[in-house]
Amino acid sequence: MSISCALKVVPIVLLLVLFALANAKKSADVTELQIGVKYKPPSCEFQAHKGDRVKVHYRGKLTDGKVFDSSFERGDPIEFELGSGQVIKGWDQGLLGMCVGEKRKLKIPAKLGYGEQGSPPTIPGGATLIFDTELVSVNGKPSSGEDTSEDEL
Repeated sequence: MSISCALKVVPIVLLLVLFALANAKKSADVTELQIGVKYKPPSCEFQAHKGDRVKVHYRGKLTDGKVFDSSFERGDPIEFELGSGQVIKGWDQGLLGMCVGEKRKLKIPAKLGYGEQGSPPTIPGGATLIFDTELVSVNGKPSSGEDTSEDEL
């Protein structure tokens, strides 16, 4: 290949590489809901099902680790009807079948979170969300005393 030809090709290759890098998603982003069980109580007396009233402690983070909300710090878990659209879809799906006292890490893609619009100014558009969750109660029934300290999250 002649030098003049190489000089013409190199800028095109560089542009293609820069374009690919600019449009590449961070490796921490996910396209489907990921559920990681971090702690499961020895017995599962009460399990969360669609239509149940649940109380959940949570810590929400972006993929860069920045915490955008946490009920742990407030000492006030969120209460809602599971599967009714009162929370983001990733929660309605990711908490199903969870036992009282169980701890899960949910990695939620934008399509099951706040979408391409995000929730400005805290959550950018297209953001993957990571939630450390702990199911506190189902229909007012708490766990029977297992260790539920947040240290295991």
